[in-house]
Amino acid sequence: MSEPLVVLTDVNKHFGPLHVLRDINLTIGKGEVVVLIGPSGSGKSTLCRTINRLETFESGSITIDGKPLPEEGKELANLRADVGMVFQSFNLFAHKTILENVTLGPIKVRKVPKAQADKRAMELLERVGVAHQAEKHPAQLSGGQQQRVAIARSLAMDPKVMLFDEPTSALDPEMINEVLDVMVQLAKSGMTMIVVTHEMGFARKAADRVVFLADGQIVEEATPEEFFSNPKSDRAKDFLSKILTH
Repeated sequence: MSEPLVVLTDVNKHFGPLHVLRDINLTIGKGEVVVLIGPSGSGKSTLCRTINRLETFESGSITIDGKPLPEEGKELANLRADVGMVFQSFNLFAHKTILENVTLGPIKVRKVPKAQADKRAMELLERVGVAHQAEKHPAQLSGGQQQRVAIARSLAMDPKVMLFDEPTSALDPEMINEVLDVMVQLAKSGMTMIVVTHEMGFARKAADRVVFLADGQIVEEATPEEFFSNPKSDRAKDFLSKILTH
């Protein structure tokens, strides 16, 4: 495996009496694409969100590039700049243009000069296929286009790792592939990615490793080929039989 970039060691989290993450141990190498799958309520999204401290955790440790996750303040803001995040909802600023949405972070956080930020933003918007929409506002774009802008906005910060928390689940079916295509290209370009998704086609095509969670635990992890053709655990077999037959 390549050099470790994100390392979770014995991570535990409760929501009240519910033990949502149980002794999670997971190492993601630089340039690796890891897809987290599992039934609803298995802890996938929570796990994803602990990696940039959108969710706190009670015990264990998470390091990114060798540094432990900061608690709060300036270090946390810096960490969030290194960890891109794309959610179900696009979270774009409605009153700003697409271009402004993408340049805001680099200008404010990374202190990139505006002309340079604009140039880079246009390159990224080109890459995700919405450069011609740069002067529009989010409401003028389809959901699929907005999600692609959200990906470009994260990439503009030059993150070390990108987290995707069910990025296509709020989209209409015909828009899902346009977002997944961008993510597949991103995976091929060598970006380190942690993706929570129900899209098994994406997992097969782009993942280096599939991590299957159930009841807050990692039940098994394998290459996509191995996992989909020969799941080891009953939980995974059961899960796959339910989703792959429809």
